[in-house]
Amino acid sequence: MANPKKRHTRSRRDLRRTHWKLQLKTLTRCEHCHEPRIAHRVCPNCGYYKGRQVFEVTQKEKKKVT
Repeated sequence: MANPKKRHTRSRRDLRRTHWKLQLKTLTRCEHCHEPRIAHRVCPNCGYYKGRQVFEVTQKEKKKVT
């Protein structure tokens, strides 16, 4: 099995790792409520996908401050 003969420099290591970054998800507008949502996913605000309702969204209750 091959072993490296010399150690790679920090810059060479970092150049290899430049592609290890997170990518932003593509956001689109919901056709029903016009809120931003992730493409090809059900809208979390209204529950619609491709013009039909997939699930019913209930409103969250606000926490009471004591």
